[in-house]
Amino acid sequence: MIALSTGSLYNYGIARVFELAAQAGYDGIEVLVDHCWDSRQPAYLRRLSTDYGLPIVALHSPFAVAVPDWPDDQLGRLRHTVALAREVEVPTVVTHLPFRLHAIVGHWHAYRPRRFLLPVPLLRREPYYHFLDDGRVAGLEDKAGITIAIENMPVHRFLGLRVNGYWFNSPAELERFPHLTLDTTHLGTWGLDPLAVYERLRERVAHVHLSNYDGREHRSPPDGHLPLAELLRHLARDGYRGAITIECHPDALDAGDEARCLVALRRALAFCRSHFEMR
Repeated sequence: MIALSTGSLYNYGIARVFELAAQAGYDGIEVLVDHCWDSRQPAYLRRLSTDYGLPIVALHSPFAVAVPDWPDDQLGRLRHTVALAREVEVPTVVTHLPFRLHAIVGHWHAYRPRRFLLPVPLLRREPYYHFLDDGRVAGLEDKAGITIAIENMPVHRFLGLRVNGYWFNSPAELERFPHLTLDTTHLGTWGLDPLAVYERLRERVAHVHLSNYDGREHRSPPDGHLPLAELLRHLARDGYRGAITIECHPDALDAGDEARCLVALRRALAFCRSHFEMR
């Protein structure tokens, strides 16, 4: 199943993403839960799924923004997302790894304006860290009947050095989790081959976030230097039955011009189907 993440077009309304995905021929939708009510109202999500004939294959737990009436911490947000998934009958919840660093955003104006990030280590490990470290994610999965797929995260650059802002963020450490979301562009930031990482973690991969990398994250699958065609063919040969979600940045899909966006969505989908459906 090839799905589209609403996060790929986060600057559009969620109903419009459903509409574009249906027009482009996608098989399903992954909903990024965020500050908008529409992304977390069960009745509305069920109605969109029915109206456009697109099953919701996953909910992505919120990150980076405040969510009204939801907890501020990662563990609380995960629990709320799992409860929402149960109510909407969504089989999978995607969640990020816990932060080990925070970043202070600064601006330097010496010659020309520049934005920079200053990494600051966290002074203590939050409850979400201990929840994952203690193996309690499996218990929540069993209790809820929901697959919780932990997503590998990118590495960032600071003064030319690689800075890993997340706990458990290596293939070896990810082996502790029962289910994973394999994010290909995030692997690209590390210089890792997605196919090699998949082969190591294949028994745990329950969900895939597919996008390419060319020095910029979340490019359209055909555009970049990652061997995504080979990965898709390998998934097909393995009989992979989870969802493959296209998760791009809006500019990689020509968001803002609906006709061009639809062309870009169809092109990304055609690339995935031409390789994943090969047997």
